[in-house]
Amino acid sequence: MISVRLSEEEYTALRRICSATGARSISDLTRDAMRVLLNSGTRGDALGLHMNEFREEIRSLDKKIEQLAARVTTTKPENNQ
Repeated sequence: MISVRLSEEEYTALRRICSATGARSISDLTRDAMRVLLNSGTRGDALGLHMNEFREEIRSLDKKIEQLAARVTTTKPENNQ
């Protein structure tokens, strides 16, 4: 068993990745990531580079979702008379 401390933002990002990738849990996602790292041998492999890009994409999508949610909550429905 391995215990890791994460910020709330990091934990939330992992939960989003689980949903996006169809992982059953953060534990499953983490085990899969660890297997990839163990099989590749080095941390600087393509996975590390792609993970940074993936994180940026997730942040960008999160901002867009927040903007859309704000629009939805502030938009008033028109009365159809």
